[in-house]
Amino acid sequence: MEITVNIPEELAAEARAHGVTPEAYVEAVLARQVAPRAGDAKRRRTPEEIRNWIDSLAQLSDRIPPLPTTISREWIYQDHD
Repeated sequence: MEITVNIPEELAAEARAHGVTPEAYVEAVLARQVAPRAGDAKRRRTPEEIRNWIDSLAQLSDRIPPLPTTISREWIYQDHD
């Protein structure tokens, strides 16, 4: 891709300080901005990792009380004084 921009003097001075052309400096800055996002891509989990995650979610599920057949206001607030 090719992009044409007007480079402010501050950016050109920063490029000179790094000993590169303004174009190369802008390219490097953009590459640094994009690189972390590329690394954030979610990797596929192995079946074992998925199973471990599901097991960790279900670990305490036997302590969850069953829901009543109908949910009433009294049931929702039964633990409140």
